[in-house]
Formats: sequence, structure tokens, C-alpha cells
Amino acid sequence: MTALPKFNNLPSLRLLSFTLVIIVILSISSCCAPSNPPSPPPMPFPPSGQEIPATPEPPLPPENNIPMAAIIDQLSVLNSNHTFLDQITQQLEDYGFGVDIYQGNDITVDFYRELPEKNYRLIIFRAHSGLLSGEEGVVRMTTLFTNEAYRETTHITEQLANRVAKARIDTKHPMVFSIKDSFITKSMKGNFDDTVIIMMGCSCIAIDDLAQAFIEKGASTYLAWHATVGLGYVDQATPYLIQQLCSEQLTIAEAVGNTMDTIGADPMFGAKLRFFPAHSGDKTLEQLLGF
Repeated sequence: MTALPKFNNLPSLRLLSFTLVIIVILSISSCCAPSNPPSPPPMPFPPSGQEIPATPEPPLPPENNIPMAAIIDQLSVLNSNHTFLDQITQQLEDYGFGVDIYQGNDITVDFYRELPEKNYRLIIFRAHSGLLSGEEGVVRMTTLFTNEAYRETTHITEQLANRVAKARIDTKHPMVFSIKDSFITKSMKGNFDDTVIIMMGCSCIAIDDLAQAFIEKGASTYLAWHATVGLGYVDQATPYLIQQLCSEQLTIAEAVGNTMDTIGADPMFGAKLRFFPAHSGDKTLEQLLGF
């Protein structure tokens, strides 16, 4: 019987076998793998001396430089006036303002707190206001109404600091929060940007506490009636005032004077339109707002 050859170099044989196995596996993988799509042809180079044109950048959106105005219609819950809102909005838009309208339950203490940060250049307050008197009947301060129901457990910090008060139009209406001049100067966030303030409420310039507070907070001028006003009267007088300021482009003093000459004082209560401070009287809207 022929003897089988002896293999003295077994590690080399094992390495060879392992190599053959790897080659077989790689061959199978190559056969089974899906074929890749052909590469796109290279981009042709431009002629010598010319630069490769850059991919154009997408155009940037235009900046929104439209000045904004706001109408704060706190009185809408008692007596809405869509004709008034439409007329004022059209007048302001014709001048170049964008217009936001706030009504009803929008008008809260926190809404007033954040108002300067909304960056309005003109604000019309169609809102109730009133005078707070002391025990001896001496008028102490003016308050501006919200539509937020009064609660002892709400806005505690401002209540303790005497920056808000409870108020109501009459005994037929519930108590709501109102804000005082100290709320404007100490609780409002940010500052107004030379904003024009127009107050349509009662006695908003009987004393100048609210006026001074708005000016201190960054407003450029403050227009208001010095005594009680009827809503029908002030809804008629305010559009005429806006026409004088926007369409006629008169100064503050001229617009106020023309409004009093044409519309007159409130026929029932004798309220007259005034402005504050005095040095803003010789400025137009364009000058006050820096358009």
C-alpha cells in the first residue's frame, strides 16, 4: 500500500484555505450586488481665461418696514362701532400704516403690560377711563380700564404696589381691573418708540398723570379730552382728528384746533381735546415719527 504524503506545513495550508474562502465570498458579493448607475459626465470647463459662473443666490425677502398702528377697542363689549373702525383703519392705511385691532377679552392687564414691546407707532385707545378721588373728593389719579374681571388674588404685586385698581362704569356693570400711571412707568415692559397716543376715554387729560407717564415711557405726544365725553360724540370727533393728522398732514396743534373749530366740544359734557406736552404741538406726524 502506498503511504500518504505527510504535510509538515499545516499552518500554510490553513492560510491558503482561508484566503480561498475570502476570494469566493467576495466574488459572490460582487455578483449579487446591484449595479451602480453610470457616473454623470464631468462638467465641461470654460475656455481658458474665463471664470466658472457662480450659482446665483436666492433673493432675500423684502424687509417689512411698514409702520404699525393699533386700535384698542375696549369699549366694543359695551358698544361696538364697525363703521368707526372701518373709517379709522382706512385713514391710517392710506397714510401708510398697517393696522391691528384689539377688542373684548384681548384687553387685559397683561396686554397693557406688553404693549410697548409690540412696537406700535400710533395707538388709539377707544377705552373707558375714569378719575379716582380720595375720601375728601379730591381727584388723585386717572385710570384706564381693561376688560379683565377684578379678583383679589390676581396681579397681587401690582395691587400691593398700587399700580392697578378695581373699577366699573356703574353699578350695573361688574368690577374690572384698571391701570394707573405708575403701572405705565414701572410695570409695562420695554419703551414706546416716539409713539403717538390718542385717548378717546373720559377725562384722560383732566390731570396730566397718564399723559406724563406715557411720555416718560417713550411716547412723543398724547392727545385726549379733558372731561367726560359721550361715545357718539368721540366716535365722530376722532376720525376728523385723524383726517387732520394723516390726510391734511397738519401739526398736532393745528389738527386739535381744527377739530375743536369744526366738531366742537362735547355738546353734553363740554369736553375739549388737548395735547401734551406743549412742545409737541408744532410737529406733524411725519416729524414725530421720523418718516
